[in-house]
Amino acid sequence: MIRNRKQSITEMKRLTPLQYKEAHLLPLTILLEDVRSAQNVGAIFRTADAFRVEEIVLTGITPRPPHPLIHKTALGAEDAVPFRYAPTALEVIEEYKMKGYEVWCLEQTIHSTPLEECFMEERKILLVAGNEVHGVSEELVAQADRAVEIPQFGTKHSLNVSVSVGVALYALLSPLWGNLQK
Repeated sequence: MIRNRKQSITEMKRLTPLQYKEAHLLPLTILLEDVRSAQNVGAIFRTADAFRVEEIVLTGITPRPPHPLIHKTALGAEDAVPFRYAPTALEVIEEYKMKGYEVWCLEQTIHSTPLEECFMEERKILLVAGNEVHGVSEELVAQADRAVEIPQFGTKHSLNVSVSVGVALYALLSPLWGNLQK
């Protein structure tokens, strides 16, 4: 019988923050619109680091590093993943559309596409996630090229924003993992 064991940190061969910034990043930027919880922001940083996302843009009331609660859940990922702050999400959407990105909001709408039907292919995506209570604002939903919905089969109508971002990143980016060897 083969015995299993956990890998040591050195066996995992993770990047340093400097190596992350110099590495091939996947063509997806996360836009956080008015996310209230610093812990959710930290969890999103940590997940973005795991999937080698190119940037996080924090807008509105979203807490930003340096912040002790972000650091507590990000565990230093905020030092690796590039990020910036913009006062309004609408200006970020306009900027990214001009750069050739498609804007996908993570929201349940009357025309949303189930996540399992969404494929990045050669696209550059700005993935918008919204407030813990209100979700992505109607103003941003109207500006998005696509609304992406995570199918749910229980009694609740939504997932935590950091969980939603994690599920979406896994589904959208896993086909591109071969590109990370570059």
